[in-house]
Amino acid sequence: MSGKDRIPIFPSRGAQTLMKGRLKGAQTGHSLLKKKADALQMRFRLILGKIIETKTLMGEVMKEASFSLAEAKFASGDFNQQILQNVNRAQIKVRTKKDNVAGVSLPVFESYQEGGDSYELTGLARGGQQLAKLKKNYQKAISVLVDLASLQTSFVTLDEAIKITNRRVNAIEHVIIPRIERTLAYIVSELDELEREEFYRLKKIQDKKKVIRAKAEKIAAEKKRLGKLEELAASNNIFDEHHDEDLLF
Repeated sequence: MSGKDRIPIFPSRGAQTLMKGRLKGAQTGHSLLKKKADALQMRFRLILGKIIETKTLMGEVMKEASFSLAEAKFASGDFNQQILQNVNRAQIKVRTKKDNVAGVSLPVFESYQEGGDSYELTGLARGGQQLAKLKKNYQKAISVLVDLASLQTSFVTLDEAIKITNRRVNAIEHVIIPRIERTLAYIVSELDELEREEFYRLKKIQDKKKVIRAKAEKIAAEKKRLGKLEELAASNNIFDEHHDEDLLF
């Protein structure tokens, strides 16, 4: 195992506890990021389906609005110049809100009408019905267009967030967790080796103590045997040591 495959750390019990905590944290983070990625994927597929539906609806609405414009021009003549002269400010505006999906902020656009209708008298002489239909169709087209813009913006934002989240999940799963596991295996192997060395050292110490104890016991036994021999020799020479005087009768 090379040094690049694991975290450079001194093998000890404290380091083993630290690595176990880091491994548990990495596994928890991987699980949470995986759930986040699944939630984003679910919302991504939902938005994709809505985009397809909205684009289909957009084609129909724009086609209907174009036909309404042709009808209004046929009935009322060219009214573009009159409308342009009455334009002072936008009647339909767009506001932005935020939608939170698993910690990712998605922009949401919605259209609203501000003020009254500046063109309510347009077409009063002729073609009023066609102009009313034209305004209604184009207001619907603008609303659908804003919805489509909101969905596509959310789609792009979610796509980027999913890529980042998946990269993080893969990095934790294939780089961080295996590296911590290899570091833990290295620490365990080193600690086991130290334990074997300590066991061998203690065993050698015990063997030396046994040898020393055996020698001491042997010396003590030898001294005890010599002491008994001396006592026995002393008891055999008791008459030589104590000589009685001759008695005269």
